[in-house]
Amino acid sequence: MEFAKQYEAYLKDINEELDRISAVPELLQKSVFSAMQYGLHGGGKRIRPVLTVAVCDLLGGNHQDAVKVACAIECIHNYSLIHDDLPCMDDDDLRRGRPTCHKVFPENIALLAGDGLLNLAFELLSDTTRYETLSDSALVRLIGAVSRASGAYGMIGGQVIDLESEGLADMTLERLLELHRGKTGELIRVAAECGCICAGLEKNDEKYQKIMEFSAKLGLAFQVKDDILDVIGQEELVGKPIGSDAESQKNTFVTFMGLEGAEMELSKLTEEAKNALSGFWQAEFLLQLADYLLTRKY
Repeated sequence: MEFAKQYEAYLKDINEELDRISAVPELLQKSVFSAMQYGLHGGGKRIRPVLTVAVCDLLGGNHQDAVKVACAIECIHNYSLIHDDLPCMDDDDLRRGRPTCHKVFPENIALLAGDGLLNLAFELLSDTTRYETLSDSALVRLIGAVSRASGAYGMIGGQVIDLESEGLADMTLERLLELHRGKTGELIRVAAECGCICAGLEKNDEKYQKIMEFSAKLGLAFQVKDDILDVIGQEELVGKPIGSDAESQKNTFVTFMGLEGAEMELSKLTEEAKNALSGFWQAEFLLQLADYLLTRKY
């Protein structure tokens, strides 16, 4: 199946499951469920859940179980976006071309909606009745991997480094890489790791190691491309004001390396990601995914 059709097929399965898990119940706290649903259905490329399912499929695991795990990861991703947009963080009015959650709902409800999506993710991962083939031990592995990657050692840690690096005059490449390995890279890497776990791979398996290298490089490349788009992207495609990083005095790959240097780094990381999959049979979708992220417009 060609890349675009396969991607659409993945999106269809993922979005249908997201519809199921985000239905708004008629409860007194209905507003927070509505805000959670709003945050979860803001569009986007669904890169992380697609990566989970694609890796699991490549390794011969259960597709439907991978879709369900992938949607838990997407809950965490979208909780982080709701919180990132809040006035106390990046204070953004637009996300993917529409008002951010705290512009549609009261700020306190938006904050709690992010909390709700984070908790929903682990409710989904720990519900053994949802899965056809995943053992209890596999679910514990998934919970451990996702919680660490999204916590203070991973995504949250990267966000802290980002906040404390704004306007930092003596920024180093090591600090920039550590920032983005955590803030953006860890959730992308763990999405691929979850695909491995869903397919029953152990950490000492050579295929597991290759996919971890692929996804780590892909996560950094994704952030470099975001930094580039914040400078030269088209606002109507990116879905938010261009130049917000510079306005916030954020240290990015572009501010550190220059636009040309960042573009060279993007190409290098993409090639390294693809090279990590050498020897894999039928890895065409993942290879094409790396190229798609290299050339994306938003």
